[in-house]
Order: sequence, then structure tokens, then C-alpha cells
Amino acid sequence: MKTLLKIIGVIILLAVIYAIIAMLAFSKNYHFERSVVINAPKEKVWQHVGSLQEYNKWDPFSKADPNIVITYSGTGDKAGDSYHWKGNDKVGEGEQSITEIIPNDKLVTKLHFIKPFEGNAAANFILTPEGNGTKVTWTIDNELNTMMKIMKPMMDMNMKTMFDQGLGDLKKISEK
Repeated sequence: MKTLLKIIGVIILLAVIYAIIAMLAFSKNYHFERSVVINAPKEKVWQHVGSLQEYNKWDPFSKADPNIVITYSGTGDKAGDSYHWKGNDKVGEGEQSITEIIPNDKLVTKLHFIKPFEGNAAANFILTPEGNGTKVTWTIDNELNTMMKIMKPMMDMNMKTMFDQGLGDLKKISEK
């Protein structure tokens, strides 16, 4: 019994030490990005990136809830256009709006998360020529609160999975 209590004590101590190190070592500024090369011209890829409605056809976050409710404001392809989503616990609730758009090159959006936590982020989709294809780079930037700093390694793994899934789906539909 004493050995079990010692093991539990060591585990708790290690968890506390990790939390302290994470709070001190990890920056509050969070940046994550992934890229994929798509065998299609920029104009064809842009059809699936430059519109919020088209984005939601390959967006992995929306797919986490088959009953998600999405309400669009505007046509979805101009600065100021936006959409509101409300879904299950995996998806939460929030809004995404276009803040900058350079056709066939760049889409910048602002994300406002409402549930399960309040927060803001900026996302970018940047298209650049790559050989006979198009390189798509998807980025997200936000500020991490203390709890998010502690969870950063898990966030990185989740973001990698979701971004890779989304970019893979974008590649499939753009190469058709």
C-alpha cells in the first residue's frame, strides 16, 4: 500500500512540475500551420478555399458534428461575410468572418469562439504556385490562457490531425 501511495505521489508531483514548466516556458502566442501541394491550378483550388460555403464542405471541424447548424451572412466570398455555427460538445459554438481576401492568393478570417470557451483567433489560407500545382498553407494564430498552455502538446496533436484531414479533403476535391 505504501508503494502505491508513493507512486501516486510521484505522479502528482510530476504533473505539478510539468504544469509549472508549461506555464513558464510556453509562449502565450500560439501559431500553428500545415501545408499541402495540390495538383491543380490556383484558380481551381481557390473555388474551394475562397468561399465560406465551400470551405465548410471540407472543413474537418464542422464534420465533427453531423447535426451542426451553420447560418451564413452574405455570399461568403467577400470581406465582412461570415457564418455562425452551433454544434455538439466537440464543435461548440462560434463565428468566422472574412477580414481580408485576395482572390486566388489569400483568405484571412477572424474566428470568435463562444462555447465551450470564449476566445478569438485568426486563420489564413495562402495559395502559392508550386511546380504545376498549388501549395496551400493553412495557419491559425491565437493567445493561450494558462490552461491552454498546459494543454499545448495535446492541442498541437489535435490541430495536426484536423488540419491534415482538412487539407487532404481539400486536395481530393480540388484534384477532381
